Amino acid sequence: MAAALENLGKVPELQKRILFTLFMLSVYRIGIHIPTPGIDAAIMAEWFDQQRGTLLGMFDMFAGGGLRTLSILALGIMPYISASIIVQLLGIVHPKFEQLQKEGEAGRHKLTQYTRYGTVLLCLVQSYFISMGVEQMTGPGGEAVVLYPGLGFRLIAMVTMTTGTCFLMWLGEQITERGIGNGISLIIFAGIVARMPVAVYNTMRLTRTGEMPIFGALIMLIFMLAVIGGIVFVETAQRRIPIQYPKQIRGRKVYGGQSTHLPLKINTSGVIPPIFASSIIVFPATIAQFFPDISWMKIVADVMRPGGGTYNLIYLVAIIFFTYFYTAVVFNPVDVADNLKKYGGYIPGIRPGKATSEHLDRVLSRLTFVGAIYLCAVCILPQILISKANAPFYFGGTSLLIVVGVALDTMSQIESHLISRQYEGFLKTGRIKPRR
Repeated sequence: MAAALENLGKVPELQKRILFTLFMLSVYRIGIHIPTPGIDAAIMAEWFDQQRGTLLGMFDMFAGGGLRTLSILALGIMPYISASIIVQLLGIVHPKFEQLQKEGEAGRHKLTQYTRYGTVLLCLVQSYFISMGVEQMTGPGGEAVVLYPGLGFRLIAMVTMTTGTCFLMWLGEQITERGIGNGISLIIFAGIVARMPVAVYNTMRLTRTGEMPIFGALIMLIFMLAVIGGIVFVETAQRRIPIQYPKQIRGRKVYGGQSTHLPLKINTSGVIPPIFASSIIVFPATIAQFFPDISWMKIVADVMRPGGGTYNLIYLVAIIFFTYFYTAVVFNPVDVADNLKKYGGYIPGIRPGKATSEHLDRVLSRLTFVGAIYLCAVCILPQILISKANAPFYFGGTSLLIVVGVALDTMSQIESHLISRQYEGFLKTGRIKPRR
């Protein structure tokens, strides 16, 4: 690490990118503490503390703690992710969107524009229902959370929270373009990591008071460390497909003939499936949490409680679906086979062209199945353990996966910057493999 810090000082551009990223994330964390106008943030926080273990805890995790006081960034970046899912799914079922996906940079620009429009629409709908629900909330002493309820408050809340999410969307794009790492993922990462000191403090407090057994806290810590180790191992694991290029004789010189490999990751989709699955579940269920007096919404909120059987089943199915879906989006065996054939490469024992694409598809399908099972285990098992141990915070396998995955991605990008300038990277014994 000391060698890495020394090398960072030799790359001014990388320094600027890192400082820019840290500055933008600091702006995001400052915005989390600015409450929506018309809200008594203290009473809202007291009410929210009584909802520990519900789906609101999971939503608040992705919102970086902004929902707890209904800040201007309370919706977080999840509406943008939900809009991205919808646009990508439309690329499969709608001819117009499918055509845009094939038009290169111009098509991607148009799809990004549609994603932004969808984000604004989802924000307006979600913020309206949340503002209605907050108007009905009271603190432990019967104090109203909303100071001046009515249409005016709802309009202000809708505009404020929608603007907040649009700002986060812009912030993420700026980090991706001018900083280091994926901006949207880093925003979620920062929200999770920022809550870790409070979670540690609450755990120690419950341990001192005897509400949580010391043995249970140690088991939880050991299990988390084991999960982190497993995530690092799987995220860096690869299936290497051997590739051979034939020799070419030009005059008296021989070109080519080298052997290489095509790396296929066990988890090609990365942290995207859990994030997508969470956003699909969080959107309707969070609204139901704010209307406990309506019978059918109360049923929805109870059924979708984290750790429950129905919630876990829906979550697992969504993770498996998005694992296969996103893998198909980022890796096309037909295109890879065509490129290999174009440049004279082939897999030993496999005919070029269609046979190669079928072989790659077969291998990728098996890897994706293993990756989906891995994601399901990482996201569900720690969550069940933590719910049974009565943890004072929501920090399950999804959180661990996002934190570790985003950290590996960011370190890989920093490593790439260092390598491109002929500087030694973070690891002397071996470099971190790219996730994609």
